Amino acid sequence: MFSLLNNFREAGVRCCVVGGGPGGMVLTHLLARAGVEVTLLEAHQDFDREFRGDSLHPATLELMDTLGLAEDLLALEHFKASHFRFHTPRGSFTTTDYNRLDTKFPYVALMPQARFLDFLAERTRDLPGARIITGAKVVELLRDGERITGVRYGDQESRADLVIASDGRFSRMRRLADLPVTSLGASSDLLWFLLPRRPETDPPEADVDLYFGSDHYVGLLGRPTQWQIGYTLPKGGYAAARQAGVEPIRRFLREHVSWLADRADLLTDFAQTTLLSVEIARAPRWHRPGLLMIGDAAHVISPVGGNGILMAIQDAVVAANELIPLLRKGLPLPEEALARVQRLREPAIVQVQDQQVRVERRIAANIAAGRPLAPGGVFRLLASLPAFRRRAALANAYGPGRPSLDPALITS
Repeated sequence: MFSLLNNFREAGVRCCVVGGGPGGMVLTHLLARAGVEVTLLEAHQDFDREFRGDSLHPATLELMDTLGLAEDLLALEHFKASHFRFHTPRGSFTTTDYNRLDTKFPYVALMPQARFLDFLAERTRDLPGARIITGAKVVELLRDGERITGVRYGDQESRADLVIASDGRFSRMRRLADLPVTSLGASSDLLWFLLPRRPETDPPEADVDLYFGSDHYVGLLGRPTQWQIGYTLPKGGYAAARQAGVEPIRRFLREHVSWLADRADLLTDFAQTTLLSVEIARAPRWHRPGLLMIGDAAHVISPVGGNGILMAIQDAVVAANELIPLLRKGLPLPEEALARVQRLREPAIVQVQDQQVRVERRIAANIAAGRPLAPGGVFRLLASLPAFRRRAALANAYGPGRPSLDPALITS
C-alpha cells in the first residue's frame, strides 16, 4: 500500500525523484524548499536497511546548517569521528585529522543512514508541493517520443517535466533508460557485521580505523553503542568464506584488533553478516531527454574513504543549482541543462574513483605477491606531518571541487 505523506495535485509535477537515498532525499528537499513541485518515489516501505553508509562529512553538515537543519539533526544520536587511522604490521599512524579543519563541524558524524533519511523526510513532508511515496517500485518509464515524461509504479503513474534517477548502485532506472555503467575494477568485497561498543574499555581514540593483516584488513566505524566492522574478502570469495565459517574472522580480530578479542565470539554465524559487493563503475552518459541520473545510479563509489554519501549529496547540490532556476520558469528542460550537471560533476567523480582504483590495484598486487597489506614508507612519513593530515582531512571532508548551494535558491 502506498504511503502518501501530504496532499498533492494529481495532474503531474515539475520533478519526480526515484530513489530515497541521500542524494535523492536531499534533492527532493532542495526542490521543495525552492518552491518546485516534486514527488519522491521510494521502492521500499521505509529507509531502514542495515550497513548502508553512515558518514555525514563536514560538507554535508555545513549544507544542513545552511538549511537551518544541522542543530536538530545533530540532536539525534551519532558518533563523532575526528581521525582516520591505519594499524599495520609496521605500526599505527594517523592519516587524517579533522580537528585541523576551519569549520563548525570538525568531524565526520557517523549516524545510521535510516535516521538521516527519516529526519529529512520528516522535514520535507510538510513543505508545500512535496510528497513522498514509499513502497513505490517503478516498473516503466513514460515517454513522448524520445523524451521521458514520467514513470509508472504499480498501477499508478507520476508524470513529470523531469525525472531524477537516484535509486542506487543497482539502479532499475538506469536499466530502463539504457544508460549502462562501465566497470572500472574492484579486487575485493566487504563482509559487514556489528559488535558491541564498550566505551569504558575501548580505546578512546578509536573512531574510523583500518587494521591490516597479511591478506585481509578490517575497517571499523564507530556508533554510539556498536562497532560497524567491514572484513575484506577477495572479489568473488564469499562462497569460500561462508564455507570456512566465522572462525577465520574471529581469529583475525583477536590477532589484529586485540581490544575486540573479548567479544569476537559474539560473531557466531554467517547470518550475522551482510555481503557488500564492492564495485567502482561509471556511466558514460548520465542523462536522456527528461531524465538525469545522480549518485550511485550514475557512478558507483566503493566504500574506500566513505565518499559515497558525500558524492551523491554534492550531485544533488549541483543539480539544484543548475536546474531549479529553469524548473521555476515552467518550461521543458533542455537536455543540455542535464548534460551540464554531468560536466560539472564528472571531474570530481573521476578523481575519487581513480584514487579508489589505485588503492584496489595496490591491495591486489600486495596479496598476489604475498606482501603485508600496509602503506609504504613514504606514505607513513608523510602521514607523520600535521600539514599532510590536514590536507587529507580537507580532501575527504569536502571532496574535489567543493560545490556549495546557491543560497538564493532557498531564500527567494
